[in-house]
Amino acid sequence: MIRVSTLLLCVSCLCANALAQQLDTPHAINTQAAGEHPPSASEAADRIEVPTGFGVTLFAGEPDVHQPIAMEIDDRGRLWVAECYTYEGSEYDLNKRDRILIFDDTDGDGRFDRRKIFWDQGQRLTGLTLGFGGVWITSAPNLLFLPDRDHDDRPDGPPQVMLEGFSVLARHNMVNGLRWGPDGWLYGRHGITDTSHVGTPETPLGKRTPLNCSIWRFHPQRHVFQVVTHGTTNPWGLDYDDHGQWFFTNNVINHLWHVIPGAHYERMHGADFNPHLYGLIEPTADHFHWDTAGGVGDSDNKNRKQYDGRHDDHGGGHSHCGGMIYLGDNWPAEYRGRMLMCNTHGRRVNVDRLVRRGNSYAGEHEADFLIANNPWFRGVELKYGPDGGVFLTDWSDLGECHDRDGVHRTSGRIYKITYGESQPQRPDLSQSSDTELVHCQLHRNDWFVRHARRRLQERHVAGEDLSQAADALRAIVADHPDVTRRLRAMWALYSIDAAGADWLVGQLNDPSEHVRSWAVRLLVDRGHPGAETAARLAEQSEHEGSGLVRLALASALQQLDLADRWPIAHQLSQFAADANDRVQPLMIWYGIEPAITSDPERALRLALATKIPLLREYVARRLGSSIDHQSLIVEALIDQASTSDVEHASDYLSGLAAALKGRNRVAPPANWQVATRVWATMNDATVTELTRELSVVFGDGRAVDELLAIAKDTAVGPSARRDALSVVLESRPKGLSPTLLKLKSDRVVGALAIKGLARYEEPQIGKQLLSYYHNAKHEHRPAIISTLASRASYAALLLAAVEAGTIDRRDISAAVAGNIAGHGDQALTEKLAELWGAVQTSPKEKLELIESYRARLTPTHLAEADLAAGRRVFAKVCGTCHKMFGEGKSVGPDLTGSNRDNLSYLLENIIDPSRIVPAALRQSAVLLSDGRVISGCITRQDEHTVTIQTIDDVQRVSREDVERIRPLTQSLMPDGILQPLTETQVRDLFAFLQSNTAPPDRK
Repeated sequence: MIRVSTLLLCVSCLCANALAQQLDTPHAINTQAAGEHPPSASEAADRIEVPTGFGVTLFAGEPDVHQPIAMEIDDRGRLWVAECYTYEGSEYDLNKRDRILIFDDTDGDGRFDRRKIFWDQGQRLTGLTLGFGGVWITSAPNLLFLPDRDHDDRPDGPPQVMLEGFSVLARHNMVNGLRWGPDGWLYGRHGITDTSHVGTPETPLGKRTPLNCSIWRFHPQRHVFQVVTHGTTNPWGLDYDDHGQWFFTNNVINHLWHVIPGAHYERMHGADFNPHLYGLIEPTADHFHWDTAGGVGDSDNKNRKQYDGRHDDHGGGHSHCGGMIYLGDNWPAEYRGRMLMCNTHGRRVNVDRLVRRGNSYAGEHEADFLIANNPWFRGVELKYGPDGGVFLTDWSDLGECHDRDGVHRTSGRIYKITYGESQPQRPDLSQSSDTELVHCQLHRNDWFVRHARRRLQERHVAGEDLSQAADALRAIVADHPDVTRRLRAMWALYSIDAAGADWLVGQLNDPSEHVRSWAVRLLVDRGHPGAETAARLAEQSEHEGSGLVRLALASALQQLDLADRWPIAHQLSQFAADANDRVQPLMIWYGIEPAITSDPERALRLALATKIPLLREYVARRLGSSIDHQSLIVEALIDQASTSDVEHASDYLSGLAAALKGRNRVAPPANWQVATRVWATMNDATVTELTRELSVVFGDGRAVDELLAIAKDTAVGPSARRDALSVVLESRPKGLSPTLLKLKSDRVVGALAIKGLARYEEPQIGKQLLSYYHNAKHEHRPAIISTLASRASYAALLLAAVEAGTIDRRDISAAVAGNIAGHGDQALTEKLAELWGAVQTSPKEKLELIESYRARLTPTHLAEADLAAGRRVFAKVCGTCHKMFGEGKSVGPDLTGSNRDNLSYLLENIIDPSRIVPAALRQSAVLLSDGRVISGCITRQDEHTVTIQTIDDVQRVSREDVERIRPLTQSLMPDGILQPLTETQVRDLFAFLQSNTAPPDRK
């Protein structure tokens, strides 16, 4: 019989435990709709499918963990987890605090049995790692260090600010992720939404480093901050392979990129900080996970296979997180070196095989590793531990990074994935001797290698004598038969400052391309290595047979003094085998571009000698952009082009034409006419076309007449006719409107001629376009509407026609309505609202509209849709900016891999596109001196031209024609695109957007 006192004691303990759990749980409120909740954590783990032989355990789940956004494994094998309740930074979110938890699995059964809170005062906590006596966290606007030098799992004091200036406006594209590199630097990531200006607290604002979508690094000892790469969208996943080659995973435009220091990658939108790059590096993956693909970075789909409607079979959607290159020792050998990543919309883990291709790498798709079978699965990060098993965090929510359907803050899971019978490991590398840490560099599991290397670096920073360890590491570099082990020892030596310049120069003679590549990288790692090292690198460049090492040499250029770059660049430019490489020509260009205008003679000599055509073209382009203040060097360029063969002349002229595109009334170089006579004798169509185009820029009326004759000639090919008219229009000659009016009905150039009429304000233009409208070809009608909207006087005629019923209000798109409103004419805006509707609605009205459509677009209603009709609506309404199933334009993201099966996602992004607007996608109204208004995103500005991406076109205007640029808050995707559509059209459009089969009528 139980005694009453014992029973009371048990009840008292249970109450105390319940109270402790309640106090331990943050006051996180679920804003998901009532009744919407994920399956239990244990059920979610049971649903996961992995290959035969693997097992999945629930390591931790709610209520023990919520919102797990990042994790790290300490030197004892314990799991540290960052819980983020303030992710998007809303007013509600920032009333909360983020936390760091520590989980320990003492019995090795794949489930935690000890848990403690390390810190609970975080904000925007998106990444963490451990080292140097504390915890490093990304917490916008800062990189913070939480000291715990006595390792008692309690901070020794308040956080220390190591870096500041990371944007708090970046929302879901904020700074994130931390990982120690093999070189001893701390690496992190940043998204595209906003630009940060970062430096140490001592760095003046004017000297801080700007960055947006990028990989960056910080040195824990020297407190130096650097941007490693620029470009892509939102990197969220970063790891390196057995040879120290970094790769990161990314969202939307492509999922995989090889990290090349100094690289500038393709971007989802916006322009690079440097307007003179001219070309950006394509992605590493040769496929998409939502389509069958056949060409690396092939944004125009010209080499991709036809979409077959099975995107789920190909690997899910276009959002990826948590890149991990498996280098553990538990999984089968075929997984070693594979890149694994979480696919948000695919609710799975994808696998890419990393293979050498050219001077860089390619990612080839392999079978998916994990299928969650759970719509709530949101994998964020993957990491292998000391036993070789892999931890996988699951944010667990229906939405994604910027949804408005609510957040399920009280859920979150961490799974552990092992193969067969894993052997529990209870290491404590903090207690290992120097000799043991050196021996760890030979371990099969790279977890030991990385942690041991950092421990050696920490001891070096603490002033300990590591001379014996250094000798042992040098012996591994010299004698070990496995190059991966030699590289590990090399990196460890560098981390403890035991790999001097002379020793590294000696490694340039190593038989392994990987050792030579790293010798180059480490020689320039601290920047400005000096003329002697630069000379040795130039010598290496002359005979280097490895493309990987040549890529490292090209990357190293940006770390050298400008004068020291030329000999290396000259040698690298002699490798004809690199002419068509995906990355090498651009990396050489990025290295020499800053030196072009300061030493144009050297630039011309390189252009004359190079075997890489891109370098010749880009040198000409960069020199041509300085024609107003360096006319003599442009004359020297033209002399060189006129004494070259056809191929070289074409490259020079292509560069010069690109430099002057969008300009007019430029004074011709003194030797221009003489050179044109020489090029005429070449009888080459490309040279002739480029010569004529440049002659127009230089004010040659005869060239204008010749181009107009080509544009009018129906016997000439369509592309040549359109190109000819485009060149003429960019020169903005006077008195062209009669010719354009005559061409308005031309099948090939009619639409272009109609758009060109926007440059002229003459009463007969608006009247003739309106009278032609009903007889106009289908593709000419949008051009007429666009031109009539470009000027206030024409817009008044357009609205009068709508009011009279001669033009259907549905023919006015949301973008056109926005352009009319952009004139700032109150009478026009009021008439537009009366006839078409309001261009902008309040947030409350948008929410009401979303709910209204959600109620109407039921599964039953969508099942009645006509997909073929929906496809046509898409082409008209969405296809001017977006691709789907390989059709449409690439102004905005490809929608095929987006979260299209989620109606709420579609409604929110279509009805309220400006809710979260990246700076690069905010529109501006460009008011021109001739009375036109061009609304769009400014993608590039230099001293001569402004380039504007409109909803359906790219326009370049001369700066001298720009009267004012008025920034707007709206996204390039306009409000109200559903407004002109009928209920049936809306139904058909959404059914098509949600379809998972190949589009109808495709041959």
